[in-house]
Amino acid sequence: MSTESQLIALEDISADKAPAIYGHNKLAAYVALAREQAANEVPDLTTRKGRERIASLAAQVSRSKTAVEKPGRDYLRRIKEMPKAIEAELREFVLEMDKLRDEVRAPLNEWEAAEAGRVARHESGIAQLKSTETEGMSAAVIGAMIQDLDSAEIGADWEEFEAEAHRVKAASLAILRDALTKRERYEAEQAELERLRAEAAQREQKEREERIAREAAERARLEAEQRAQAERDAAAKREADAKAAAEQRELQLKLEAEQAARRELEAQQRAEQAERDAADRAERAAAAERQRQADEQARIEAEAKARETDIKHKTAVLTSIKEAFMGAGITEDQAKAVINMIRKGEVPSVSIIY
Repeated sequence: MSTESQLIALEDISADKAPAIYGHNKLAAYVALAREQAANEVPDLTTRKGRERIASLAAQVSRSKTAVEKPGRDYLRRIKEMPKAIEAELREFVLEMDKLRDEVRAPLNEWEAAEAGRVARHESGIAQLKSTETEGMSAAVIGAMIQDLDSAEIGADWEEFEAEAHRVKAASLAILRDALTKRERYEAEQAELERLRAEAAQREQKEREERIAREAAERARLEAEQRAQAERDAAAKREADAKAAAEQRELQLKLEAEQAARRELEAQQRAEQAERDAADRAERAAAAERQRQADEQARIEAEAKARETDIKHKTAVLTSIKEAFMGAGITEDQAKAVINMIRKGEVPSVSIIY
């Protein structure tokens, strides 16, 4: 059986038949068939008919290529779209199955929620029965708690928690009654302590008032003695102050005379120093001017020398460049023209380094 008879005819190829054609190494067979058909003819290039035949054979190869490629491209696009359709279908399937699962479980969820609520109510009741915290509470409050707890009714409505409720209630009543006994004893002790503290406070108040009276009398006596001593001290101080004032005036006059003499001497010294300072400033100014003139002359000479050196250096560099250009065969004027263009920046990417 020939290769051509084993293949689906080109005109019969379609995307529906693609699974039997593409991916089975049959496209290489179509290439071989087209190559075989083209090789069976050897047209004469020297004739117009032969050249037209070659063009016809090439066009036939292109048509064969299109006949195989186009259905294959269509099949490939269909394959690429398939995952999206499957994904969308699977997503819808999962949503519907989850919805059905939730519908089937809904009655159980409702029962579980109701059961959890029922158990939570009983557990909350048990917790209330266990409430025996009495820290900082008075005996009256603890007694009211005992009455409230003792009046709490426990019956069949507690269901399976009834036995535990009775047990917890009895235990809590025992704890509260013990706490009440301790609190009553504590409050009695505190009342006795308060009575003793009140008696002690009365005794202390009486002793304090007596001490205050004694201290007031003692202060009055001391104040009288202090006033008398103060009058004696004031008289002695007035006498001493008068004597000190006289001595102070005498000393002040002496100091003023000495200060006047010292000021006169200092004024004379300042005048002499001012003359010396003026002469010194004049000398320093003259010296500074002489130094400035010398520095200015040195700067002018240094700048002139630097300019002369720079001109010589640049002239030497330009001369060497000119000679290099002239050595390459151009005239001196042309070399000068090129150098001027480079110096003016008219030649891109070229500059002179001095």
